[in-house]
Amino acid sequence: MAARLIKTITTDVVSPILKRSYSVQASAYELQHKSPVQKKVANIPKALYGGRHTVTMLPGGGIGPELMSYIREIFRYSGVPVDFEVVDIDPSSEGNDDLDYAITSIKRNGVAIKANIETKSEDTSVLSRNVALRNELDLFVNVLHCKSYPTIKSRHDNVDIIIVRQNTEGEYAMLEHESVKGVIESMKVVTAENSERVARFAFEFAKKNNRKKVTTIHKANIMKISDGLFLEVSRNVAKDYPDIKHNDMIIDNCCMQLVSNPHQFDVMNMTNLYGSITSNVICGLIGGAGLLSGRNYGDHYAIFETGTRNTGTAIAGKNIANPIAMLNAAVDMLHHLGHEHHARNLGDAINKTLIEDHIFTQDLGGSASSTDVISNIMKHLAAKRTYWHPGHVYDI
Repeated sequence: MAARLIKTITTDVVSPILKRSYSVQASAYELQHKSPVQKKVANIPKALYGGRHTVTMLPGGGIGPELMSYIREIFRYSGVPVDFEVVDIDPSSEGNDDLDYAITSIKRNGVAIKANIETKSEDTSVLSRNVALRNELDLFVNVLHCKSYPTIKSRHDNVDIIIVRQNTEGEYAMLEHESVKGVIESMKVVTAENSERVARFAFEFAKKNNRKKVTTIHKANIMKISDGLFLEVSRNVAKDYPDIKHNDMIIDNCCMQLVSNPHQFDVMNMTNLYGSITSNVICGLIGGAGLLSGRNYGDHYAIFETGTRNTGTAIAGKNIANPIAMLNAAVDMLHHLGHEHHARNLGDAINKTLIEDHIFTQDLGGSASSTDVISNIMKHLAAKRTYWHPGHVYDI
């Protein structure tokens, strides 16, 4: 079968040398990136019925179901005007029906909260659930606020970094094939359009939150065309924000610098894989996978989850998992939905549990169980029991 020309990508911000390199041809397998450019989808408002929001909940695998049960318990106890549409995705499924239903649910509701979803099938037709959700909903950016807690022992204190990660392409394009026996080719997709979207998001975030510097992370010294494009687009976007300093750093040096001196970073702008690497490095520096939440945004949909996307299968059902990261994701979700009152109450209860009460699970060097943490948080929420009426919230 003759190779088919998919698209020649050109843009005013790309150098002539790079322009000549972006004619991408499909092989006989007709593999192509699902969303190489921004999807044009209808703007659907967040589901709101009788003043209450409906949110898709994806419990996922490992510790996910128990963490989600804590969220539902706390929301009921606090009178949060949010109802959950729970969608289970079978990790052993040999088809994509569960995934398709989850995507339909999120499109209907506009917002989701999820745990990590395993994909156990090795069949190439079965999509990675986590990656497919981000691609199909065009959740082009992932935001992780890496802020240390003062009472949790870590290598560095007072860390406060924002990671802005391109979320739908790069090495996660899921385009692999065996060209000849024993030779696997995996395509890394970088587009000018999505590079600009994530760079502009990073600079706009910095501008709105009084951040002073954006650092673009790359490997353009080796991947001169793909990462070269990402870096060049970022530099051009930076020209529109003269009050914000912009620099760049190679990914391997970046990891060393994060470990030795994380305070030099403010907002970090990067491609998909580098975002995964640096997120785990920073989380490890300031307390591990159980603390930080992650936010996935597109033009029309949003999904909230834990920052490091770990499943936690080895500790599932043992009542030792740290629920803080998932609860912080719930706080982010409440802010997104406009429930500021409930978001502040839950956020304050989490902070008091960690900072004032020193209630730590084993991963933080403590002995508290998951339910001990939840009980302590609910104790603080009890002082601010909230009753909801359309348009009003009441504390007693």
